[in-house]
Amino acid sequence: MELLRATESLVIGGRPYPGFPILLWDTMASCVHANEFMRHYLLRGAIGSKKSWPSTGRALYDYFSFLQAHELNWQDVDRGEAKSIVVGYRDYCLVECQLARSTTRQKLHYVCKFYEFAQRQGWVSKLPFGLEERKINGESGFLAHVSANGGKALVNDIMPVKHRVLPKFLSMNEIKALLAEAENPHHRMMIRLGLHTGLRREEIASFPLSYVFDPDKAGKSERNIRIHLDPQDGSGMRTKGSKPREIYISRRFLMELHRYAVQVRGERASLTQNQHKPLFLNQLGEPYADDGKRIERIVRDIGKRANLRVHPHMLRHTYATHTLVALQRNGREVEPLVFLQRQLGHSSIQTTMIYLHLINELADNAVLAYDDELADGMDAV
Repeated sequence: MELLRATESLVIGGRPYPGFPILLWDTMASCVHANEFMRHYLLRGAIGSKKSWPSTGRALYDYFSFLQAHELNWQDVDRGEAKSIVVGYRDYCLVECQLARSTTRQKLHYVCKFYEFAQRQGWVSKLPFGLEERKINGESGFLAHVSANGGKALVNDIMPVKHRVLPKFLSMNEIKALLAEAENPHHRMMIRLGLHTGLRREEIASFPLSYVFDPDKAGKSERNIRIHLDPQDGSGMRTKGSKPREIYISRRFLMELHRYAVQVRGERASLTQNQHKPLFLNQLGEPYADDGKRIERIVRDIGKRANLRVHPHMLRHTYATHTLVALQRNGREVEPLVFLQRQLGHSSIQTTMIYLHLINELADNAVLAYDDELADGMDAV
């Protein structure tokens, strides 16, 4: 079994797809069913990001390699044995390969999606696993209503039990320590944007200069300014799944972003002749490439200097946790969760609900004025 990446010569619907995963048997013949599934799942299905290409290709490669090594047929879904071939693969991952449960779950997710597609295509008569409808986390009432799936999901019976790992976030003291070590004004402002908005790393890297303005000159009197993130507006903004959404930025922080754009960004912008669209530029005056992976290293390195283990997504968790507490302390119960879901760009409120499990860890009343404290903390840096 071979896993290859396509060159520019792979053209589908008139478009080239370099890097697209392709599975071949040892004879160099195409693994037709797997390749057809990946074209559907990754190009015509719900997946719109190239980030899923490597993980999907690798998962199918590992599964078919397992079947080949054990002389099993992937279409043999009704073997009459206690263990289906997919269960056998699961146990192989967990026991023999000693893979983490999360890694095994990810691999099985793609394998199960393949079989669901195969059943729709008539390649197999049944699924090699069972499906049952379950209520998620006892969800009911309003949350069940606003959830896209009505509070229920089809769960298969072969997935390893998922142990909940709560996201880690920074306390106010840790935030101040992190910002104190961010001596580079460009790096500090990137971190602050993550803390004030909950943007993902890719969204910070591509956040457009055109979205930044002086609210006073624009005649905006609101305390929080609505910003429309739209990957289709020509600004270069990138969001997960290329989905547009609206976020709110406090008036005070938007003014600080504007001052940064006018007074600080120009130094780096002058290093090249090109007029780049992103707000943040690297030391060569160019946009951050590779979905902002360099920002990951920058944040981690600053965290190390502050004796903190931190990464860009932790800034997102920090924003979400402190903001949810602040909103709930203001006397609301459900609306804050919906607001946070939209701010973060979660497709399901289930993803946002994880922060409900974090807020009990917060006892500092200072979170009631999270945005104000961030600003005050900057005055001391």
